[in-house]
Amino acid sequence: MNPDKLNNAVGPQVRGARQRKNPWLVVLGVASLIGGLWAATQMFAYDVAYHEALGRHVGHLYAPWAILDWAAKWGGDYPDVIMRAASIGLLVATVGLLTMAITKVVLSNSSRANAYLHGSARWAQKADIIAAGLLPAEPTLIDRIAGQGDRIAALIKRKSGKDTLITGLFERIAAKAKAKAEKTSAPAVYVGAWQDKRGNYFYLQHSGPEHVLTYAPTRSGKGVGLVVPTLLSWNASCVVLDLKGELWALTAGWRRGYANNKVLRFEPAATNCDVAWNPLDEIRADADHEVGDVQNLVAMIVDPDGKGLNSHWEKTAFALLTGVILYALHRAREKGTTATLPGIDAMLADPNRPITDLWKEMVGSSHEVVASAARDMIDRPEEEAGSVLSTAKSYLALYRDPVVAKNISSSSFRIKQLMNETDPVSLYIVTQPNDKARLRPLVRILVNAIVRLLADKMDFEGGRPVAHYKHRLLMMMDEFPSLGRLEIMQESLAFVAGYGIKCYIICQDINQLKSRETGYGHDEAITSNCHVQNAFPPNRVETAEHLSRLTGQTTVVKEQITTSGRRTAAMLGSVSRTWQEVQRPLLTADECLRMPGPKKNADGDIEEPGDMVIYVAGYPAIYGKQPLYFKDPVFQKRAAITAPAHSDRLPQQVQQP
Repeated sequence: MNPDKLNNAVGPQVRGARQRKNPWLVVLGVASLIGGLWAATQMFAYDVAYHEALGRHVGHLYAPWAILDWAAKWGGDYPDVIMRAASIGLLVATVGLLTMAITKVVLSNSSRANAYLHGSARWAQKADIIAAGLLPAEPTLIDRIAGQGDRIAALIKRKSGKDTLITGLFERIAAKAKAKAEKTSAPAVYVGAWQDKRGNYFYLQHSGPEHVLTYAPTRSGKGVGLVVPTLLSWNASCVVLDLKGELWALTAGWRRGYANNKVLRFEPAATNCDVAWNPLDEIRADADHEVGDVQNLVAMIVDPDGKGLNSHWEKTAFALLTGVILYALHRAREKGTTATLPGIDAMLADPNRPITDLWKEMVGSSHEVVASAARDMIDRPEEEAGSVLSTAKSYLALYRDPVVAKNISSSSFRIKQLMNETDPVSLYIVTQPNDKARLRPLVRILVNAIVRLLADKMDFEGGRPVAHYKHRLLMMMDEFPSLGRLEIMQESLAFVAGYGIKCYIICQDINQLKSRETGYGHDEAITSNCHVQNAFPPNRVETAEHLSRLTGQTTVVKEQITTSGRRTAAMLGSVSRTWQEVQRPLLTADECLRMPGPKKNADGDIEEPGDMVIYVAGYPAIYGKQPLYFKDPVFQKRAAITAPAHSDRLPQQVQQP
């Protein structure tokens, strides 16, 4: 059976490659025919001394097909010469065709290895990287001409002294080229770099709506290689998890001065923080959303690690805090004040009044959820009610810190402003290492609110979604697993791209995501919802094995030579050569672990980039290099811009009635 008719020979990467006939056989056949004609031509010219008639030397070469014209003209005058020339030509052609036939037989009886038998994985080439959208397409001649359309039109106008149809044509071509360039210059994130065989170095950028997942161990260069270059080039809105405030220092100056962003530094544990955010200000007051918004907030409060509400006390504390927060919100609206989490903690821990007085007030509320929560507490036995209250108050202990309380008792911005202000907004969430653990519940609340409130509505027009935002939003989630299990992130990755939100998730290794205790378990959906995955040399075998599987299986053709006869003999008895197809991963786990990392000096600073791998769904893996912002003069100049001493001010949003 003809293997070309089967559809199971190779994978989709090489399905388009068909088995072609050996081109040398075709060349040999054509050369045989041409050689026969040429031999006949030269023989005829020699016999009739054609060269003497034209005054040429004996060895002059004529066109191969000249014999056909001569036979038509002088075939009757020189029949013997024509026959002799034809015999020589036929002999030469026959020898050539016979050689072709023997070659075909030899090739047919020779074994050929199948380079795709066990797998067709390979490393990406430049064309693959362009197709994957990480490199811009190389401009064609038409693109280059279109880019110079204005200059050509001005030159023609200067020469002719007036506008013509040609100048108008070139001006329209230039306008279309500019529009195309603006369309393709969308904000992009850096996912790595690539070096071709000539040593040319290319940055790899991804501008699509899909998400990016990075595996990078501590001190491997992810900040200087991926995060900082991205924040020094992405000109739309962004939310940045910034440990120690380093990213603010390196990127806020450029983002404010040259990317036209409003920059906000929210550092809840800092005494000099000039940005405040009250989670309760994001509760929508309408009956359709109020209870749901409060329950989403309380779920974050009573589940600070993302492990779920598993115990009786957590579930009852959830119901209690839902009722208390709703009561505080309604009472604040009646008095024209603002409800806050520190205020709610003070309400539950007021030493000057019995807690039962609060339950009695809430029972009389017209809000059903508030009254039900209070009735539950009144009906509980005293010891159980005390345990439920103690559990609820324990989740509010963070907000007793006067510094944190001050920074979350009002709002300098609202979540909706991140994507809907006139200018893009960059929000840096700064947590110092010694405050990282205790501030995690508050950061989780803020991230949850961002995803929930910015991906809440989608309309369609003409069969396509209509954007309800002015600026795209990049969520740069460095040290993402440190937030614990954020269920909303796992669930929302599948759809938030449609709302203009692009997530750049960075973790140290895949175990952080798959951990049953602190991560998302082995059935996690983070990796499956990230279109681009990239990795620096890993430290964990599990991550190396994951990357090896992502790279795929390839086929290696192994040559084996067998000899027989005495080793001391002048010639061996026989030599046989065979080829065998062997399967192996394109990148084995141990090769992945031994990828060259960045070279560092004695102080631990990176001096030369290391290797990395980049995976784009549907394309061959890319074996790349780590980019380093401080090796690029443009990025160096941008990073040297001093960060502002104070955050920008956004227009105040009116509280919803």
